[in-house]
Amino acid sequence: MYKNALEIVTKGEPIPMTENSQESSSFFVKAIRAVFGAPKHLRDPHLFHKMALIPVLAWVGLGADGLSSSAYGPEEAFKALGEHVYLAVFLGLATAITVFIISYAYSRIIEHFPHGGGGYIVATHMLGEKAGVVSGSALLVDYVLTITVSIASCVDALFSYVPQQYHHYKVTTACCLALFLIILNIRGVKESIAVMAPIFMVFVITHIVLLIYGVTAHADQIVPLAGEIKNGLSHDIKTIGYLGILLLFLRAYSLGGGTYTGIEAVSNGLQIMREPRVKTGKRTMVYMATSLAFTAGVLFICYALVGVKPVDGKTLNAVLADGLFAHWPMGSTLAFITIFSEGALLLVAAQTGFVDGPRVMANMAVDSWFPHRFAALSVRLTMRNGIMLMGIATVALLIYTGGSVSALVVMYSINVFVTFSLSQLGMSKFFIQRRAEDPKWFQHLLVHLVGLLLCVTILIITTVEKFAEGGWLTLVITSVVIGLCYLIKGHYLRVRRGMKDLDDTLLDVPMSQHGEPPVIDKNAPTAIQLVSGYSGFGVHTLFSIMTTFPKTYRNVIFVSVAMIDSGSFKGAEEIEALELSVKASLEKYVAMAHKLGLAAEYRTALATDIVESAVELCKETAEEFPRSTVFTGQITFRLEKFYHRLLHNETAFAIQRRLQWDGLTTVIMPIRVKT
Repeated sequence: MYKNALEIVTKGEPIPMTENSQESSSFFVKAIRAVFGAPKHLRDPHLFHKMALIPVLAWVGLGADGLSSSAYGPEEAFKALGEHVYLAVFLGLATAITVFIISYAYSRIIEHFPHGGGGYIVATHMLGEKAGVVSGSALLVDYVLTITVSIASCVDALFSYVPQQYHHYKVTTACCLALFLIILNIRGVKESIAVMAPIFMVFVITHIVLLIYGVTAHADQIVPLAGEIKNGLSHDIKTIGYLGILLLFLRAYSLGGGTYTGIEAVSNGLQIMREPRVKTGKRTMVYMATSLAFTAGVLFICYALVGVKPVDGKTLNAVLADGLFAHWPMGSTLAFITIFSEGALLLVAAQTGFVDGPRVMANMAVDSWFPHRFAALSVRLTMRNGIMLMGIATVALLIYTGGSVSALVVMYSINVFVTFSLSQLGMSKFFIQRRAEDPKWFQHLLVHLVGLLLCVTILIITTVEKFAEGGWLTLVITSVVIGLCYLIKGHYLRVRRGMKDLDDTLLDVPMSQHGEPPVIDKNAPTAIQLVSGYSGFGVHTLFSIMTTFPKTYRNVIFVSVAMIDSGSFKGAEEIEALELSVKASLEKYVAMAHKLGLAAEYRTALATDIVESAVELCKETAEEFPRSTVFTGQITFRLEKFYHRLLHNETAFAIQRRLQWDGLTTVIMPIRVKT
């Protein structure tokens, strides 16, 4: 009657139901699939290849964040120079060099930490879990702000060509765009990036034309510009001195720090790269670093050559495009397309936050800093919970700030350099420890030390400059996230200690085999026990069944779901290892049941939704053993708190509700854990 559980999970077939409800449910399922896409086939041997990104698509999906920062990073730095415009050429050179230094440093992270996670993983492994949670929390807040700033900037660009009376719809439009990105990312990373690729390519083409024409058309200004640099330096040395020039340059350089945001995205999102991942990741990093260094560096040169001056209501790039294309046929249209693509690219940049933010969140959930449910994958193999949380936080920030880019940029400008600094410090320690093994350790160490110096300098100056303007709010939000992480981790550690007491007490109970194992009798009373790994929790549940219902059940069938989450969804080998681990645990339960004089077998399936798959497995088993009762354990606390349901999935209750509706008796055995 019922389909195989694996088919249910991999093909997304609806659960059998009454004739009256089948038609409406079928329409609902079709509508959901049309919006969010169909479930993935877990047994598809080409699954990872189909979902993974080649370097060009990875450049689009992850490099857009870095490249889009050229829309506001160089402008902030150039404006900070004031009348000392001659320093723009040096700023362009310093910016390009910094991009390559940080990118090279993150290429080493890709090489030595090939499973993704970037700054969070590096800080955790090399500097300890305290540094890791700071880096991870800073990254999460930064990714939410990445999405928010990008969407708000995109809306500003779009509404630049909309009559003023309609501008009160800006926040509503921004929230709708956030919803659009949520849906795209729930469908899947590759699908969402494919939609964004045309926008990215239009930006690249128009800006190559803009920058190359800007330099070549004003080549006759290079010699006069060199004279301005010489005269400007001579004048400033006499008036403010070498130290004054250095401080002025460092301030402008640091305030343009937004240019470097997004460089870490490739190392954070390494899991979605096509094999060989390290090679793909490093090539993607080269694409991103080259495109960003070229765009940002040449923009500074164009600003200086053209003599761009700020204009109210326009970005410097818009002023530059208008000036350069003014005498072209359809020049105003080309300038519009160039700047419009810049605004649209910011929407693509928001995609990076949805790609990498949930992955960082999932890594932290695996380490118990976040609720474990954030490590779960949907049937489309996306981190739906993380995507939804990032989207909700984005909408809240858009509403709170009224979509003000200026307010958001201030909040956005600090956290990324916290992660950058910790990553460079961690990699410096890594190569110092490997100095006996790696002949090039000092070369790598030198790059990371220079990167650390640059990142710390930018972090300190940006924090001081932007603190009173709203930077304090970013620090407060990040501190709150860190505090919540410690509370969550503390709870899980207390529960883990309670579970360890069960393991210590029950896993080593001495038992001996008495004769041959009993033979399964399908017509005999049967206990179907749901388990997850061989542990004191499962053994306690088995003993509870035997003591509560003595001599009632002759058979026990152990049911377990090999659940794929972000920790195991890294490749076919990891999934195979997961299945073998689950089967090994089930065999231990069967062996224990035999020693207790019970006939025993096990059933298992591969899935992303434990409730759905467990229900189907239990129903199949109940058909095979008609006189059966389903048993499962559930942690109980002396005092139930509001956060227990968030931190613990309460899978047992969800399964019980489903099975009892289908007419299967389901008993939950309480497991008391001291916390």
